[in-house]
Amino acid sequence: MHKYSGETRILVATDCIIFGFDGANIKLLLVQRGLEPEKHKWSLIGGFIKPTESPEDAANRVLELRTGLKNVYMEQFQVFGKPERDPVERTLSVAYFALIDIHKYEAQLSEEYHPEWFLLNEMPDLIFDHNEMVRFAKRQLRYKAALHPILFQLLPEKFTIPQLQALYEGVYQTKFDDRNFSRKLLSTGLLVKLPEKDKLSSKKGAFYYKLDQSHYEENFEKFLNLVPNPDKFF
Repeated sequence: MHKYSGETRILVATDCIIFGFDGANIKLLLVQRGLEPEKHKWSLIGGFIKPTESPEDAANRVLELRTGLKNVYMEQFQVFGKPERDPVERTLSVAYFALIDIHKYEAQLSEEYHPEWFLLNEMPDLIFDHNEMVRFAKRQLRYKAALHPILFQLLPEKFTIPQLQALYEGVYQTKFDDRNFSRKLLSTGLLVKLPEKDKLSSKKGAFYYKLDQSHYEENFEKFLNLVPNPDKFF
């Protein structure tokens, strides 16, 4: 238990919840903590904010230092500040989350802090309140994905409908009906069917599609009905 006086200082840190998509699964990037307490246990990517930094600058610096990743678009989503969240000293954490294409960034990943991608259902127990942070970040990601077409930024220029379905199923940790999902997707009129097939995933193969960029901006709301009753996931 902390013993606080009226003059107790409060430290400010930042933590980055980095989700990645590898073409089939959604994963979470974790590192091994390098100092006591909880040394060598799995942790989110975090560190203290310097007096000369904004929270956003600190998040980007810490992410690059711990993992090698840079130029990642991150979004601030919550401040975590329970008095007992850090056993050493009273610390607030400004949390950011991101969803990235793992293959796009895999060459940047450094080994110094042993960063590792984990499937969401195989995530180890994390230090402090980091499990709670991940839970809130997943909720925010699902909310964003239901209302904004952010998931399409993770797909290659040409993709299959099973790939896109795997992405949505990974985010929502659920199974969508194949025919219904495909029907909803094609009814948007925003996918352009290509003449070539992906023959690796099945003997029959699945046709590749690309996004119709010319009408995407004004019609992206047609994708918003892909997730039925999104509130039940929050």
